Amino acid sequence: MVRLTSVMSVGTLMASSVWLTGCHTSQQPQEEPLALATLAVEQQFVAPGCEGERCSTVRISALEFPQDEALTQQLQERLLTLGMGITEEQAEPAVSWAAYAQHFFELAEEGNRLTPSEMTSEAMLEATVHAHHDDLLVLELNSYVYHAGQAHGLPMTAFMVIDERRRAVVEAEDMLLDGQEAAFDALLTEAHQRWASDMGQDEQFLENWPLSPSRNIAPLEEAWEVKYNVYDIAPYAVGQPTLTIPVEALDGVAKPRFIGAE
Repeated sequence: MVRLTSVMSVGTLMASSVWLTGCHTSQQPQEEPLALATLAVEQQFVAPGCEGERCSTVRISALEFPQDEALTQQLQERLLTLGMGITEEQAEPAVSWAAYAQHFFELAEEGNRLTPSEMTSEAMLEATVHAHHDDLLVLELNSYVYHAGQAHGLPMTAFMVIDERRRAVVEAEDMLLDGQEAAFDALLTEAHQRWASDMGQDEQFLENWPLSPSRNIAPLEEAWEVKYNVYDIAPYAVGQPTLTIPVEALDGVAKPRFIGAE
């Protein structure tokens, strides 16, 4: 049986609204605060039957929304899918943290039989608050998966944007004005050229690692971040490139709601 340790604590990541009261006899009706409360979820799974320090492990550091079970479920589903990496794209994602751990340990055991190694497999699934502004909650979802015998582990990142006014996940197409996809891609190309110049990359690098479109967007107050995973537009050693587009350049391309203009 999988050995599990679990810790749950109330998070104070989101600031709740503060109600000011005076000495008036009449009271104004209070509106429900927009900011979503969160719970921090920490779990660790250890390969069944393994004792000591050299055991395959799965670590979960996620978030839950006690006021919205649907958002909690969406976050979990996205993290579990991200944790499959690029090697299991055709497989169905797990339905729970424990199911993910069980599948991961089965793969680890199979890998140890085929290529015995002193290394141990490990996986990490993590959700953190990347930004919070204008009733937008931007989460950064990260996974890191390493199977014993591999040259290196695989990190992956995806953004999850929540509109607190609607309590709904916002996709890239929700943030762009209709018909402005090509204009956004042109801005992304400019951002890629700035990134390559800052990195000191030459034309040969750009030919070998061309830009691919991405909608992995984090709408921040000053700029939009577009995150790429390893091997998307650069070799593993470069890491996960982040391209930035200033919000002023997105005027007429993005909906005002997502560039601080509404």
